[in-house]
Amino acid sequence: MPKPPFLPDIHSPADLRRLDLADLTQVCKEVRDAIVQTIPRVGGHFASNLGSVELAVALHYVFETPNDILLWDVGHQAYPHKILTGRLDRLHTIRQTDGLSGFPHYEESIHDPFLTGHAGTSISSATGMSEAIALSGEKRRVVAIIGDGSMTAGLAFEGLNHAGQSESSPIIVLNDNEMSIDPNVGALSRFMSRALVGKRTQAIRGAVRTFFTAMGPMGEDVLHVLKRVEESALGVVTPGYLFEALGFTYVGPLDGHDVLALVDAFRDIRDAKGPLIIHCLTVKGKGYAPAEKDPLKYHGVGKFDPAVGIVKDPNAKPTPPSYSDVFGQTLIDMAKMDTSVVAVSPAMMSGSGLIPFYKAFPDRCYDVGIAEQHAVTFSAGLCKMNLKPVAAIYSTFLQRGYDQVVHDVVLQKLPVVFCLDRAGLVGADGPTHHGVFDIAYLRHLPGMHLMAPKDEGELRQMLYSALQYRVTVAIRYPRGNGFGVPMDAPYEVLPMGKGELLRPGSDLVIVAYGSRVYPAMSAAKMLAESGIDAAVINARFAKPLDVDLIAEWASATGRVVTAEEGTRLGGFGSAVLEALSDRGLTNVRTAVVGLPDVFIEHGTQEALYHRYGIDDHGIADAARRLMG
Repeated sequence: MPKPPFLPDIHSPADLRRLDLADLTQVCKEVRDAIVQTIPRVGGHFASNLGSVELAVALHYVFETPNDILLWDVGHQAYPHKILTGRLDRLHTIRQTDGLSGFPHYEESIHDPFLTGHAGTSISSATGMSEAIALSGEKRRVVAIIGDGSMTAGLAFEGLNHAGQSESSPIIVLNDNEMSIDPNVGALSRFMSRALVGKRTQAIRGAVRTFFTAMGPMGEDVLHVLKRVEESALGVVTPGYLFEALGFTYVGPLDGHDVLALVDAFRDIRDAKGPLIIHCLTVKGKGYAPAEKDPLKYHGVGKFDPAVGIVKDPNAKPTPPSYSDVFGQTLIDMAKMDTSVVAVSPAMMSGSGLIPFYKAFPDRCYDVGIAEQHAVTFSAGLCKMNLKPVAAIYSTFLQRGYDQVVHDVVLQKLPVVFCLDRAGLVGADGPTHHGVFDIAYLRHLPGMHLMAPKDEGELRQMLYSALQYRVTVAIRYPRGNGFGVPMDAPYEVLPMGKGELLRPGSDLVIVAYGSRVYPAMSAAKMLAESGIDAAVINARFAKPLDVDLIAEWASATGRVVTAEEGTRLGGFGSAVLEALSDRGLTNVRTAVVGLPDVFIEHGTQEALYHRYGIDDHGIADAARRLMG
């Protein structure tokens, strides 16, 4: 007789630990079913969470969480953890406005002691926590669960270097599924992905196991000895060799979907001293066949019917291409014109729209792994040898390579072109992924030039222009689709530092940057209905500013509203105010529309635009207040 479901009665890991060991297999099935039944209805990270179910169940079963601490690197794999820690009834709100965060968040649960979202942070933070616990004399363990993709991050290596020499270091669980978002690249990935769990190897193991099991107790003893021999041999030809050299005791590789074996392994090492790495081999998308077959497609999903998988709706209306797609196609055009043009991506080939470029020019496209610092300095090296690198990096991720931008690129006056995708509010991924600081953190660098297109057509022209300027340039553009503007205009170089007047007006001027240009035009129409005549300028450049154009209309109207999708502190609006001060236009009344001095939560882009007053209504309201 089948047992009743366990999951409705699991409100914390303490409830899980009251179950019999034999019940855990059913718990894993229920957790996986909950993900398959819920995430396709609301969207979210999918394949990675299906692959971490058994790990989450085994870890919470063995360790006394939350007294013992689990740190999930990035958080793409943490939905099973959320389910087991009392958030099943809110899973349907994940990544929704005012719902659960898509990542572990310290404000959401006592079981999430550290906010994650960027890759490679777990080992360093876990090592710090472990050292603090050791100093306090408490009996607690810290476990860092990190994917093989995140292990390529430089910060992960720095954490390993420290943890490997510390007796109080955390337990590190390596969740090895041979994927990050895009397929992993690099020597480390190849080293960890040796065919130790391939079909042939598994078939041989299965035949040996069957043969000796049939011999009864004596055969079981022989199997036990053979397993120990195998583990010793694997230590020489697997990542164990690398980790042992760093000072770790290596355990594995283990089947990351055998929850009972995982429990046994975690119990064995729970109280062990010194640095430990547990290597678990998992399948991204485990238990849902379409995701197992195509984990990239099912990494982050929108709404879909799990009964049929993600399929293209034949009745769907065509949509304009995304900014990422336009960037990728434009770069192909540039590469056809100029053989020195190359592309660089830190493990975001698909997200940045570079897959078509890679197919067209595989020898001129470099995926360097989750290594933004290396991506920046690698691009500088390419520049030194007269190539023209275009580094496609999400705005939030370029923060990780900031010193390299300063020291290795702009200080040396190298003409790297940085294309900052996902600039502004990205929506459901929340504060770790909103690209709202790039204007402020790049604007003050000597020799840096900042551009932002009003639409996808202007993005084409800006990328072409940036490659002709031969100076350091950063082009920022938002997440999402463009406006469907014509894409067949011939390429031409935009005059450096020159904006464009889109609409004249006598009462005030709205100076908008990038994604806020179209909302500014809409705001001007709203204001016209109220009898307010607003001029609109598309700034195009945050540095160098078109000071002449802005000062002309500031003098003519006496009122300036700036609009940007970024932080107000030190951003585009600040640049305009500085320019007006330099021109002595101190009597001009001003209003800066931008994001406040807070970290913006997750939610839909439209809801966040409205909540923080940077949509057309917010721009119009700022103009009305300025008019008194």
